[in-house]
Amino acid sequence: MSFKSGFVSIVGRPNVGKSTLLNSITGEKIAIMSDKPQTTRNSIKAVITGDNHQLVFIDTPGIHKPKNKLGDFMVHIAVESLNEVDAVLFLIEADSPKPGPGDIYIIEQLKEVKSKVFLIINKIDLIDKSQLLPLINLYKDLMDFEAVIPISALKDGKQDSLIGEILKVMPEGPKYFPEDMLTDQPEKLIAAELIREKILQLVSEEVPHGVGVEVISFKQREDKDIINIQANIYCEKNTHKGILIGKGGSMLKRIGSLSRHEIENLLGTKVFLELWVKVKPDWRNSDQMLKVLGYKK
Repeated sequence: MSFKSGFVSIVGRPNVGKSTLLNSITGEKIAIMSDKPQTTRNSIKAVITGDNHQLVFIDTPGIHKPKNKLGDFMVHIAVESLNEVDAVLFLIEADSPKPGPGDIYIIEQLKEVKSKVFLIINKIDLIDKSQLLPLINLYKDLMDFEAVIPISALKDGKQDSLIGEILKVMPEGPKYFPEDMLTDQPEKLIAAELIREKILQLVSEEVPHGVGVEVISFKQREDKDIINIQANIYCEKNTHKGILIGKGGSMLKRIGSLSRHEIENLLGTKVFLELWVKVKPDWRNSDQMLKVLGYKK
């Protein structure tokens, strides 16, 4: 039996469920999830290996109109990925009655790529089945897709039928990564992202999008099976720092506790986590800070 392999990019507007889909495909938490848009800031690869195939999925930042250098970087990463893969999953929300300006912009980009493009309609559990066909026809009028696949990334579990459809267009190829490899992301980076996820979940208003996390130390203790992690949380205003720390340090303690629990589940070992909050005004427009946080080479 031949071995198929290839790369698959997941694209779509912010907050349509790209990270949720990636986690659903792998059965593991690879990408952070939040109900706030523009959560993913970098491209994250997840590797699925079967007996006769290996698929490398790339979760990209949501394509949106950027407001700063960080936004420019995120959109550049997303659009650039379209020309480097064998297939593209264009994710939309079932409960959006028609294509919006953001969807139409993405479709215009997709018309220029040579990759096979699948339309993935997510969150079908939120609509009546009678609404699905009219939505499909609206999108088919805009572009000829390889296939249209309705899913619920949050509720369906493993996406076996989706993987089956993708494999139909995959070429024969090598095994790019070891069988037991699930992601190309270093543990240090995943830890930083999990901390940022908890901030997104716990802190409201304008604060979360002005937050970056840098893990400055990631070391295993020689005498114990414990990993020491130290991280800086960067924000843009002193008022934001106060919110992140909370009264008597209560918010920072909560962020730390929830983050530590997630990181321990990921690493399968005890973690000692120390967090500091630092103010870096307008860091999202700083080339130096974007490099420090891994958003720019």
